[in-house]
Amino acid sequence: MTDQATGAEPDMESDIPGKPTSASRTTLSHIMTHNDTNLLGTVHGGVIMKLVDDAAGAVAGRHSGGPAVTASMDEMAFLEPVRVGDLVHVKAQVNWTGRTSMEVGVRVLAERWNESAPPTQVGSAYLVFAAVDADGKPRRVPPVIPETDRDRRRCQEAQIRRTHRLARRREIRELREQRAAEGFED
Repeated sequence: MTDQATGAEPDMESDIPGKPTSASRTTLSHIMTHNDTNLLGTVHGGVIMKLVDDAAGAVAGRHSGGPAVTASMDEMAFLEPVRVGDLVHVKAQVNWTGRTSMEVGVRVLAERWNESAPPTQVGSAYLVFAAVDADGKPRRVPPVIPETDRDRRRCQEAQIRRTHRLARRREIRELREQRAAEGFED
């Protein structure tokens, strides 16, 4: 692959001790109001995306021990609409770490504020964060140490997503270079 840490093994290039998955896992909860609705009367997807980014950012900052910025968001899936009055729980954890970046997996659950039914999964996303120093330059992150079989599976899946992201970027860059060489201006 690349110079990424696998999560299961310590990063031999770094003297930064690893952190277990549970060390930075978090849940952000928010009740949805009329201010959050779209034209259809359900909660606007952008409101959910903001909550996802907030929770993932908190996890990335906790894991890296300082500021981390959103580098990309993959596979934001909206599975069910969220309604006014729903209590939304955004659960996030670090799935994988590289030298200066980390993937955070997020699950979005919703439950009626006045019912005792279990929460329903309404969305999920994967975000990549880059840890930065005070000057905005990349800085090293601790390796993540998966604790459960589920954590190990998430780490493996994150590595697959990373490989696909890098391949997609490379193919797009090569296509643009080819088109530029052929005289096309984009």
